[in-house]
Amino acid sequence: MSDQKIYYKDWPKNVPKTIDIPNKTLVDFLEESVKKYPNNVITNFMGFHLTYTQLQDIAYRTAKKLNELGLQKGETVALQFTNNPAYISYYYGVLKAGGVVTNLSPLFKSLEVKRQLNDSDAKIYIGWEGFNGIVEPIIKDTDVRHKFYSNLGPYLTPDPMAPPEYPMGGEPTFEDLIRETSPDPPEVNIKSEDIAMLQYTGGTTGFPKGAMLTHMNIVANVYQIKTWLAGIREGEENFLAVLPFYHIYMCFVMNAVVHMGNTLTCVFNPRETHEVIEAIESTKVTIFPGIAPLFNNINNFEGIEKHDLSSIKFCFSGAAPLPDDVRKRFEELSGAKVREVYGLTEMSPAVTANTFGDNFKSGTAGMPLPNTDVKIVSADGKVLGLNEVGELWVRGPQMMKGYYKRAKETADSIINGWLRTGDMALMDDDGRIVIKERLKDMIKYKGHSVYPTEVEDLLFYNEAIEDCAVVGVIDEDGNENIKAFIVLKDKFKEKVREEAIIEWSKKNMGFEKYPRFVEFIEEIPKTIVGKILHRELRERKNEED
Repeated sequence: MSDQKIYYKDWPKNVPKTIDIPNKTLVDFLEESVKKYPNNVITNFMGFHLTYTQLQDIAYRTAKKLNELGLQKGETVALQFTNNPAYISYYYGVLKAGGVVTNLSPLFKSLEVKRQLNDSDAKIYIGWEGFNGIVEPIIKDTDVRHKFYSNLGPYLTPDPMAPPEYPMGGEPTFEDLIRETSPDPPEVNIKSEDIAMLQYTGGTTGFPKGAMLTHMNIVANVYQIKTWLAGIREGEENFLAVLPFYHIYMCFVMNAVVHMGNTLTCVFNPRETHEVIEAIESTKVTIFPGIAPLFNNINNFEGIEKHDLSSIKFCFSGAAPLPDDVRKRFEELSGAKVREVYGLTEMSPAVTANTFGDNFKSGTAGMPLPNTDVKIVSADGKVLGLNEVGELWVRGPQMMKGYYKRAKETADSIINGWLRTGDMALMDDDGRIVIKERLKDMIKYKGHSVYPTEVEDLLFYNEAIEDCAVVGVIDEDGNENIKAFIVLKDKFKEKVREEAIIEWSKKNMGFEKYPRFVEFIEEIPKTIVGKILHRELRERKNEED
């Protein structure tokens, strides 16, 4: 046994090291669950239930309408929603029509929406009507042929496709259109190797790129996690949907839930901890996919000991390290098992996970999933031994096809079938992966991954800025925050203040991206080939402190 597969000595007894991945599509997931669990509830949304039969009906109507609008197989449809039944219905409708889904963040501002619509070559946009003020100013500058807004009102009724009791005037919503469309979807030959999603990520370079995830990539990852979580019950589990569906983490969970005929309980306002707790208690959530701040917020909620979290059996924690005291406290409160996982968009996303048995190892990202290989590689390409820090390389059937329209970035990231994650890690004596540090330039702001390159790119749209660089700094509360170093154009010097740059950024960037601190400087430090020296700027900030 090589050092790199030493984890096999401690492998869970009820989990095979390799599994057969069936030749299926995500559409098959839905249609098979409808046959097995037609009356099971897929979504619990503000007290209203949508069944699997209803989900398929709406998805079929959506596919039919998209077909009538001229959507061709392989063309992209952009979806922009918060967590609700409409998103899930239209997601599967796009796939049933042979289309490709690209998710737009609800946090996006107009410039960000425009950039992704253009980069993904989206032909149709469907989003919540509350985003129209963001979309309308830029839609003419894209190749989008049709745009539709969704009113969630129908999903707050027992039957979303029933004629509305009080018809609304004005422009028809997407629900109005599909209500008049028959659930007779087009016959499209959808293959497992077809692209299902263009999921945007900064990857290892920071600039947003569309990871091409095939049906098979996501199907494989669902089977890998399903196998790992051996105690899961098909058709009986209730998953908490508090993380956003537009993110690959929860979008993956959504597909897994549909495959198993289980339920998603959508939390209307996940920022309110009391709403999260109420959803857990009132619906008896059994599986909680979360992140460390969510668990910590619940731990510290006033009077939490008086609440009943005992229905929860399993919790996954991803996106950031899980402090051991947070894990222990939540396990004490709920009786659930909380385990850290590691993944990235390019891997659909799960790569490693801790076991749910007694042999799990806190403070690590666990072991590779079935059919998944990992290795730690030095800067010169040498495979390293145990406890040596290097770059984590991974491979498996869940690995993306590549980056959309970016052959060079794909070639730089995938080497001989291995994906370079860009994350520094080691494998310990027990074969567990320990992530030592994230990409040096990436900023973690309140759990969000913020890529300086992307923020810098957006800042250049400000006419006053000659040059800029963005780094993470530790604020007075001890949290990582976002700071922009700005070089102003000569004609704007002494005329534009730092506060004006912050306000402009706030209007043009998502909440998680805009700089909270701005400093004007004369020159951005760069290498001889023009690469920004972010480290030098961070050290400059530290010296000032």
